[in-house]
Amino acid sequence: MNFLALGINHNSAALEVRERVAFAPEQVGEALEELCALPGVEDAVILSTCNRTEVYAQTSEAGALSAQAKAIIDWMAGYHHLSAEELHAAAYSHCGANALEHVVRVASGLDSMVLGEPQIFGQLKSAFAVAVDTGVVGAEFNRLFQRVFALAKRVRTDTAIGENPVSVAYAAVDLAGHIFTDLSACNALLVGAGETIELVTRHLIEAGVRGITIANRTLGRARDLAHRFGAEAVLMAEIPDQLARADIVITSTASQLPILGKGAVERAVKARKHRPILMVDIAVPRDIEPEVGDLRDVYLYSVDDLREIVDQNLRSRQSEARKADLMIAEGVRAHQEELRSLAAVDSVKEYRRMAELLRQRELDRALGALARGEEPQVVLAKLARGITNKLIHAPTAGLKRASLEGREDLLAGARRLLGLDAPGAASDSDEDIPGSAGADSPAPKEPAAGAPTGDNPAESTVPTRRTLQ
Repeated sequence: MNFLALGINHNSAALEVRERVAFAPEQVGEALEELCALPGVEDAVILSTCNRTEVYAQTSEAGALSAQAKAIIDWMAGYHHLSAEELHAAAYSHCGANALEHVVRVASGLDSMVLGEPQIFGQLKSAFAVAVDTGVVGAEFNRLFQRVFALAKRVRTDTAIGENPVSVAYAAVDLAGHIFTDLSACNALLVGAGETIELVTRHLIEAGVRGITIANRTLGRARDLAHRFGAEAVLMAEIPDQLARADIVITSTASQLPILGKGAVERAVKARKHRPILMVDIAVPRDIEPEVGDLRDVYLYSVDDLREIVDQNLRSRQSEARKADLMIAEGVRAHQEELRSLAAVDSVKEYRRMAELLRQRELDRALGALARGEEPQVVLAKLARGITNKLIHAPTAGLKRASLEGREDLLAGARRLLGLDAPGAASDSDEDIPGSAGADSPAPKEPAAGAPTGDNPAESTVPTRRTLQ
């Protein structure tokens, strides 16, 4: 399998390198055409995300994969105006079955910064679709990627690799889903407007929450974030008024002092007629006074509580990842076996075609003999002998040549191919096959009409017939 997977990711390259090697969406089509113009590169896919840029390529020469990988990395460096030495220092490459295994691990989220994250599967499918649209995916390469997607889907389906949240932001939203049966009926108040709150907002919307309010010290930043997600923006000074209608409160600010005290939350609980509030404090130092957790109908979780959940879930995912790796290895082995079996298809077809041609020639010769009035018994014996001799001629000559050359490996392989080592294969070994020296061996003299041929004693009891049935 002349398949390559190479590139850089969050483990091999710093952000400063990754951002310089990234392909913008509008660049990928042109880049694929350039890539496939390189000598030996037949098909290609470019995957470029915030954490990785990888090239998957099918090449025409199996023996030069390492040189081909170097050429592609050199091309990537030139395309992005980096020094080849700098990129080679951060890049990795995989060949053949190892490359296939790597791509499946990527598609399954096993090679992601967040173990088991599901987004990468869709990103790889999109990258493949771009390659198809660009016209750089042949039939064999397409089959390979369909196997990748099938294996990755099986990993996601048959393991729990993606079921337990391993980011604090996602864990906070997952917690809300365990406390409230219908998140679409909940209102959420988010305090802060940084990256964590942005992630929380995204996860809340994906979970079905529609009523989201973002409170921040500067209204402009809150509005920018709220506008992107269709949320409402308020100043922190308005938090006391917002608390009474908030079912979920998640805070993540850089404040050195608590923003929410026990008194404000207690008043909100009374106004809510003791409907429960989930409060998640992701900030360090804490945004919510710990005493708030003493109030009835308030479920308060700190970042340490979430970290415990995340660590437990990460251990669970790591256990599932080990199962996934075994599944992937099994799938790659099956693919390799399938490729090896396909490699024999042309040889099998050619051998069958040759055998059919020999059979037809001998049959035509036999029919001609019958038309001339020769004895059917004699014609049948000649037909069987002729087919046998011609079919065994090439294997017999090959066996003799291997023996003369001392090629015990070829002799052993030939015995396996010919089934000579199979149980019962030698049951008739005491009887010589007449004319077995080769296809050109002279046929035995024809016996007198009605006489046994000597090939089989039983032939003497077979009545003579003038026509073949």
